[in-house]
Order: sequence, then C-alpha cells, then structure tokens
Amino acid sequence: MIAETRTAGAEPAQEVPLRRNRAYLLLTTGRFAQAIGAGVGTFAVPLLAFELTGSVAQAGLISGIGQVGALVATLPAGVVADRMDRRRLLVLAATAGTALWVTVLVAGLAGALSGWHLAAVLFGSSMVSAFVNPASGGALRAVVPPAQMANAMAVNQGRMAAVGLFAGPIGGLLYGMAHVLPFVASVVGHAIEAVAVSLVRQPLNRERTELSHPLADLREGLRFVAAVPLFRAVLVLITLLNLTAIALIVVVNLELVRTGTDPRLIGLVDACAGISMLVGAVVAGPIVQRTRVGRFGLLTIGLLAVALAVMALVPTYWVFVSMLAFGVFLYPALNAGFTGYLTVIVPDRMMGRATSLLGLTGLIAAPAAPVLGSALLEGFGIGTSLWVMVVAMACVLLALSLTRPLMRIGKPDTWAADAVDRYGGVDTSGVVTSR
Repeated sequence: MIAETRTAGAEPAQEVPLRRNRAYLLLTTGRFAQAIGAGVGTFAVPLLAFELTGSVAQAGLISGIGQVGALVATLPAGVVADRMDRRRLLVLAATAGTALWVTVLVAGLAGALSGWHLAAVLFGSSMVSAFVNPASGGALRAVVPPAQMANAMAVNQGRMAAVGLFAGPIGGLLYGMAHVLPFVASVVGHAIEAVAVSLVRQPLNRERTELSHPLADLREGLRFVAAVPLFRAVLVLITLLNLTAIALIVVVNLELVRTGTDPRLIGLVDACAGISMLVGAVVAGPIVQRTRVGRFGLLTIGLLAVALAVMALVPTYWVFVSMLAFGVFLYPALNAGFTGYLTVIVPDRMMGRATSLLGLTGLIAAPAAPVLGSALLEGFGIGTSLWVMVVAMACVLLALSLTRPLMRIGKPDTWAADAVDRYGGVDTSGVVTSR
C-alpha cells in the first residue's frame, strides 16, 4: 500500500481570474508555444523526408515513426509523471525536445542531414511528448481551482484549434523560404516551454507518495482505470468517436483527390473545419458552464451524425465543406467538458497514469483511422463509406445515452464533489451525484 504525504505549501489553487493566475499563464503559454513549434515542424517533416529519400514510401515511414515513439512511451510516462516533480519533468522534457531539434538544424545547415537522423529525432520527440502530456495535466490541476477548470480547458481548446489552423500555412511559408526554417520554430517552441515552466513558483504536486516499484505503480494505474465505470466507458466510446472522426477526414480528402479536385480547394475543406472548431472553442466556456457534459455530448455526436448523413446523401464538394464545418462545431466544448471533468475528479497521485491510459484512445485511432478510411473508400466507394460512419455514430450516440456515469455528469460547480479515489475510499463508483 502506498503511503501518502503532503508537499509543503502545495495547497489547492486559490480562485483568482485566470488572466491574473501567473502560474496558469506561464504553463499554458509554454504549452502553446511548444504546440505551435511542433505543428510547424510536423507539417514540414514529410516534405523534408521526401527530399532526403526521394521515396514517398520512405517519407511515409519516417513520418509514421513518431507515432511509434509515443505509443512505446505512453504507459511508462504516466508512471514517471506520478513519481517525479512535475516542474522538473516538464523542464527536462522541453529541454530534451529543444536539443533534439537543434541537431536537425545543425545537420541541415551543414548538409549532413539524413532520413535516419530525421526519423530518430521524430521518435525521440514523440517520446518526449508522451512524458509531457500526463505531467502537464497534473500541473494544470495544481494551479487551477476546480470551478475554473472548464474555462481553462475551453481556452486550451481554442489555442489548439488555432494551432491546427495556422501551423500548416506557417510551416509551408517557412519551408518555402528555407527547408530548415520550420525546425527553428520547433526549437524555439520547446525552449519557450522550458523557460516558462521553470518560472512557475507554485508547487505542481499536491500529493507525494513513497516510491514503490514502477511495475507496481503501473498495475495500480491499470486497476484504478478499470475499476471506474466512467473511465471504461470513455476508453471505448472516445476510441470509436476518434476513429470515425479521423477516418472521415481521410475519406473526404482521398475522395477529392481521386476525383481530381484542385489541391487548394481540398485545403479549403480542412481550413473551414478548422475555423469552425476555432469559433466553437470561443463559445465552449459558456456552453460547458451552463450545460451538463452528457447532454451536449449527445448534441455534439448527433450533429456529426446528421452531417455525415447529409454528406452520404449528397456527396459533393460544397456539401463536404459545409457539413464538416457544421459537424465539428461543438467538438471543442465536448473536449473541454470531458477533459476538464476528468482532470478534476482523478486524485492527484494518479493523474499521470490515468491521463496516459485514457490517452491511448488517441494513439489507437491515429494510425488505425487512415487505414480504415482508405480501405472503406477503396472497397465500397464514398457513399457506402459515409453510411458506415453514420451507423458508427448512431451506435456511439445510443451507447452514450445508456451510459449512466456519463449522462449524470453535472455542471462544473458540482465536479469537485465527484472525486474518485479507488484506494483512498472517497468514491469508488465513478458515478456522478448530480445537483
């Protein structure tokens, strides 16, 4: 059994407006800078990989190696994040990311960069990100009071939507000027995160534990997630939701490529969806504050199902543009609500492991969805592919409506009362007591 103590001074965050919360501003500024840098670099990676190898297949292999690094490191990273001081881990990870991308810059400027070098850096960088994600969730929880977590997550969704919208164009512009310039952004982004986190003075670990064997910690995390009905439901439903959403983008883009659509018009499809999510992120805070998460979860998935059905009935370019934008509009609010709720209810000592385990939904969907989407399109055509996705969304919608722990999640002012502590005896059900 793990004995728990309190870190001196690590009391719950006092409620001040987020715009005046210095620790929160430093943490989120660092994450935003790192995300912009990583997004710009990620855009340029396949282009540079193709230039280095002259092979589309090898360029794809190099780009895919990054996912392998994250997958390998995710579970160990959760254990490490619960054993180390979060500030130190975040600074070390950002510093490591800076050093990795510096090697790409130096080798590129010297004309000595190879495809294997780029692949190794991608692998290392994705491993670094795997350690950052669970530590940053716990760090944010330490500096943001539960009542403000929904707004904090909504702001994060807005920033990530901005990254998704602008990283590609910025990366393309920089790559056109000089092929190594996008990786300057990666270096600078990681460096800013390292400096910003190092300036946080507030303790980022509320609860400290005596060190046990890492495998025992991992087993404890697995038991914790498996014991809570809410977490089991999230693992299944969010995986299916992510698979469908990512496969949808792949199917639409491939269909437009197959029918000879101008590449600029294909880019407009993704840009309109990005703009819709950015606007949705702006209104996510008020939506989450006023509506139960389960209810607007049903609405979000319902809108996507309707959009898919319209696209299946009328699979034309402008229908794709409008319906994709319509279907993803509420996604930022859904993400902010679920992520904020989980951040509040998971005990501090389990944050790293729970975040890593629940994050497997994205790691499973990211490599599998393109394969699934392209196989559907190749085998059955655009209409049938979209109808398969309509059925998948209908199944998610039905399952969500029947999952009591999800449907009973209250508004943010009730979240703190729903804390789950499998081993501390506070609440082992994971079922929310709504108010």
